[in-house]
Amino acid sequence: MTYTPKYLLGDRVFGHFNKIPFIGTVAIDSKISEFRDAEIKIFLDLPLKHQGKFHKIVSVKHKDIKPLVKF
Repeated sequence: MTYTPKYLLGDRVFGHFNKIPFIGTVAIDSKISEFRDAEIKIFLDLPLKHQGKFHKIVSVKHKDIKPLVKF
């Protein structure tokens, strides 16, 4: 049985990365192996700074994000 993604490429989402809020676009929703949880890579609208580094792309779990617009 294969992994079915919850979010598609280009979906707009809102979430938190280490308690820092962000808004962005889904790049990849994938599951690497059966022993790890699925991860979502997100292109951020604005870069965020965490521990002295700027991030333009973040990888988060499904529980950390919500859809920005529901249809």
